[in-house]
Amino acid sequence: MKIAVDAMGGDHAPSAPILGALQAVENIEDLEIVLVGDHDEITSIWKDRPRHTRVHIHHAPEVIGMGEAPVQAVRRKPDSSMVQAMRLAQSGKADAVISAGNTGALMTAGLFVVGRMSGIERPALSALLPVMRGWGLLLLDVGANLDPKASQLVQYGIMGAYYCQEVYGIDNPRVGLLNVGEEPRKGTPLVRETYERLEKSGLNFVGNIEARELLQGHADVVVTDGFSGNIALKLTEGVARDLMGELKGLLTQNFATKLAAYFLKDGLMALKRRMDYQEYGGAPLLGLEQIVYKVHGASQSKAFNSAIRLAYNYCHKNTQNRLRERVREEETHL
Repeated sequence: MKIAVDAMGGDHAPSAPILGALQAVENIEDLEIVLVGDHDEITSIWKDRPRHTRVHIHHAPEVIGMGEAPVQAVRRKPDSSMVQAMRLAQSGKADAVISAGNTGALMTAGLFVVGRMSGIERPALSALLPVMRGWGLLLLDVGANLDPKASQLVQYGIMGAYYCQEVYGIDNPRVGLLNVGEEPRKGTPLVRETYERLEKSGLNFVGNIEARELLQGHADVVVTDGFSGNIALKLTEGVARDLMGELKGLLTQNFATKLAAYFLKDGLMALKRRMDYQEYGGAPLLGLEQIVYKVHGASQSKAFNSAIRLAYNYCHKNTQNRLRERVREEETHL
């Protein structure tokens, strides 16, 4: 199995994706990695570490910056690491793509190069969030499609539920709809229409989920438009970051608080792991013809290692083909 890693994408590129890839290939025997990016920069990071016969370099001299306009960047930089990684997947030379680069450009490159999965109107960017009770929550869309149709939100529910079932072993995943209230008639016309369609979809639809209930474990998948989803995701990340920072400050104020922190160490470390996106790796762009994982832009090597493992397991279980079949089966409900 071969996975293409965009070595130039993210705040800590190229070191973080390269080191994460090397960690993954050391622990997965039948995994091959293609590092896509500037050859000289990659080898400068790699030079002091053991060579792996299952790690290769695909030279791509251009980089799409985080602030670049997605469509223009993809069109003007065909030799960028992100576009070249997509081309490897499109041509069958890689089974999956992983990148921490410009999110909009990654989705654009996915649409332009590998294309949409048959039957899917618009792909969705998902994110895995920690919850207070339970395994986690898959939220989608979190930024790919800011102005979707109700039929597309239902497709997000189908793809998200099947992903959770296959990858996380959730039996009959619960699907919720992000809204401003629990009542069926609450929300915008789009949300009300989506509610009605989800009720008839055959999914295990549990109704509306308010933002304050998002992390309470009432649903396994929550669907929303990309605008609201992106705000919810970034608010959650910000609260988690600031809360952990405030807690650290409180527990290091004096001897008494440091002593309390010592006795609470195991619980605090478990909480930190639960709230740390590095533990979750990345999340898939569901609905593309090929497998593409988006890693957080600020990710270190640990997150890349986790994302590669997720992509490997996804490929190994042939989940993408079964997802295509599921989408075809559910088209009558859309």
